[in-house]
Amino acid sequence: MSATFGGLSGLHWALLGAAFAVIGGGSGSAMGITYIANVAGGILTDLPERFGPLLPLVVIPGTQGIYGFITGVLVAFVMKPGSGWEALPGWVGFQIFLACLPVCFVCFVSGAYQGLTSAGAAGMVAKRREEMGRALVLPALVETYAVLSLIITILYFFVVIRPFYSTLGI
Repeated sequence: MSATFGGLSGLHWALLGAAFAVIGGGSGSAMGITYIANVAGGILTDLPERFGPLLPLVVIPGTQGIYGFITGVLVAFVMKPGSGWEALPGWVGFQIFLACLPVCFVCFVSGAYQGLTSAGAAGMVAKRREEMGRALVLPALVETYAVLSLIITILYFFVVIRPFYSTLGI
């Protein structure tokens, strides 16, 4: 049995981090898509030919859920059986938990706000279809911070995982 940290084993801390990342990213995406889908639905009742230009605006808040999913898979991927992860020390699991938090929180918030930004951009497309390129730039700016949170989470994983693997001789 591995040592615990704060009453949880390393495995439990790591899985909790993965769950937080998936839940945070997925919830932010769900809210963001809901915001823009409501606006797009209203526009499409009067202008059904705008479906193509509006679709990227509806889809883009969904990327935060993908980043949460990637983080969850990354946690599962590094915990391969036989590599010592079944005896993961509590403090290492807690570090993995902390590494998951940037994606959890940033993607939760940015997914919702990206949906709001997309909803505003949809008004541009509704009035002038040719403004689609400019309209897409607005929510893409919010996307930058979700991508940065994923990069930081991945970098934190390498900071935590490399020393742990080297102590196992792997």
